Amino acid sequence: MNKYRAPGMSMRKVTLFVWMIFINAFLVVFALPALNAALVMILIDRMLDAHFFTPASGGSALLWQNYFWLFGHPEVYILVLPAFGVISEVIPVFSKKVIYGYGFLAVSTVAIAFLSYGVWIHHMFATGLSFVILDVFAATSMLIAVPTGIKIFNWIATMWGGSIRFTTAMLFATAFLIQFTVGGLSGVTFAAVPIDWQLTDSYFVVAHIHYVLLGGTLFGMFAGTYYWFPKVTGRLLSEKIGRLHFWLMVIGFNGTFFGMHLLGALGMPRRAYTFISRPSFDHLQLISSLFAFLLAASILVFVWNVVVSLRKGAVAGDNPWGGWTLEWAASSPPMVENFDRVPPIRGRRPLWDLAHSAPGRRTTGTGEVET
Repeated sequence: MNKYRAPGMSMRKVTLFVWMIFINAFLVVFALPALNAALVMILIDRMLDAHFFTPASGGSALLWQNYFWLFGHPEVYILVLPAFGVISEVIPVFSKKVIYGYGFLAVSTVAIAFLSYGVWIHHMFATGLSFVILDVFAATSMLIAVPTGIKIFNWIATMWGGSIRFTTAMLFATAFLIQFTVGGLSGVTFAAVPIDWQLTDSYFVVAHIHYVLLGGTLFGMFAGTYYWFPKVTGRLLSEKIGRLHFWLMVIGFNGTFFGMHLLGALGMPRRAYTFISRPSFDHLQLISSLFAFLLAASILVFVWNVVVSLRKGAVAGDNPWGGWTLEWAASSPPMVENFDRVPPIRGRRPLWDLAHSAPGRRTTGTGEVET
């Protein structure tokens, strides 16, 4: 691996985005075999009349659930870790502060990856498993919230006291923090077995997963798009249209999914083609449906922004945001070979180090200047 990194770029100096993708690769490698094995087994069931998952023939439907959720829960982190990496790059630049707790963010990612393989049974609390199994997996499901919480506090600490510049990218990053926290807290409730029994297979689950995957992953990806679009294309996305996109999306997203927490608590099931008509169900469903159109409109605004900006957006320059990492040393868009000269790697912010280096002075690993 070293021969593919810039000279001096040790693992303690790579960006947190690289750390997240690095750990994500291990998650993919170890999560997919369970799904692939289950798919082969169910194919054999259907094509060759085997009995892996057919209870009437001595198989076990719970075996399918075990295989699927052994893949399914790490898959959530496979989807969200890249967004964690994006947020870890966007927040420091627009807060004008070094990321708080680099080591904790990196190590907590490793912890998430490890623990993600030990919590899948919380998707099966209502299947009649023994109380010993329920207790063990309830504990691990609560435990995995710890490294995720560390990340949230580190990002907030990075913003705290910073000179924050609320570009569209930073607005999406801030919304990510709030909405992913809501999704995380609603997820922790499923670690409490009696609460899970009440809320499982209800609209509360729908609300939870959308706050994680849309409020978290999608908002994180939009933050990254507005941040790196000028590097990829050489042109800036319109901030005016971007703010319209952001506010339509925030209002549309929360209007669509927040009320589903209440619908689930009231007993509205998911995966049903029709429902008993109740005033509380009907009104909240109508509200969700109306705001869903607003959410869809926000995506159309984003597409409009991309098309307009590609044709006549402001020229970005090489480093429009004042970024510190190596990609901002390349031209926008980058040349085929990326760099004429790679800056010396002395810390985690090579461009900051280069700009502030002087005879008789040196920079530490965090970018601090020492005499």
